[in-house]
Amino acid sequence: MKAVVWTKYGPPEGLEFRDVEKPAPKDKQVLVRIHASTVTAGDAGTRSLDFPAWLSVPMRLYMGILNPRNKILGQELAGEIVEVGKDVTRFKVGDAIFAAAGITFGGYAEYVCLAEDAVMAQKPTNMTYEEAAAVPTAGLEALHFLSRANVQPGEKVLVVGAGGSIGTFGMQLAKYYGAEVTGIDSTGKLDMVRSIGAEHVIDFTQEDFTQRDETYDIIFDVIGKSPYEGSLKKLNPHGRYLLANPTFSQMFRGRWTSSRSDKKVILGPAEQTTEALVQLRGLIEAGEIRTIIDKRFPLEQTAEAHRYVETGQKKGNVIISVIPAEGG
Repeated sequence: MKAVVWTKYGPPEGLEFRDVEKPAPKDKQVLVRIHASTVTAGDAGTRSLDFPAWLSVPMRLYMGILNPRNKILGQELAGEIVEVGKDVTRFKVGDAIFAAAGITFGGYAEYVCLAEDAVMAQKPTNMTYEEAAAVPTAGLEALHFLSRANVQPGEKVLVVGAGGSIGTFGMQLAKYYGAEVTGIDSTGKLDMVRSIGAEHVIDFTQEDFTQRDETYDIIFDVIGKSPYEGSLKKLNPHGRYLLANPTFSQMFRGRWTSSRSDKKVILGPAEQTTEALVQLRGLIEAGEIRTIIDKRFPLEQTAEAHRYVETGQKKGNVIISVIPAEGG
């Protein structure tokens, strides 16, 4: 089968389009013919091992000291089950699914084997494979944090990094919960942010939200760029500060803040479950949330897709179309 092989840590040139052996499912696995996967900022960071020092060491120990052990990246996907192991009961051949492969990866290939109990569910009926592939990672992140924040109707929610993968789902979920939403991102993304329901937008290249008069009930920082003390000052009493990508310092400061004040700091990592993925599918099929797609790249251009994501210009999601001829 065709796959994009991760040959070394570093720039996108380490991703090579090759022929590799097609996997065969074990007794409790399914074989998925992948239609689409994605490239997120997290994928690009993993590829280059671009993490803070406190995290890069354990990541290298897990993934391989000198070179990556897991040779095929891609942490989310959508496709069709073409073979099932003899002990599989949840799925059958022909099922259209979407799944979060997580740090086992495997999405940049024509086929992947997934455990029956993986974070996997039937694909939303009103989504293409390409649209569905972008839901598991970012959608589950956004759902995790906003559920823990217990968003109430009429509350004011500020999303920092509103134009990215997590941000676009977070904006829509906050609207679904009845919040008044403000999105922060760069100039070129603001029209898109408005199009998915933001009542207000802030261009971070032009102004600092911590210097404005507005305060919020919830600040959801999906990228880890908001100033910690300044953000806390912009929270109303009993406000919640959600940090999807906290720094090492924020992890300690957040616990202190939560225990010593009426404000709560909610930190990652997000829990990924099949039950939550099914919940997202229900919201999608009800028309409450949708996938924003910026660009599509064929499998053989995955390295180029990584280069684009690293520019920071991505609006919503970047898709790897493994089977583009079938409409995603």
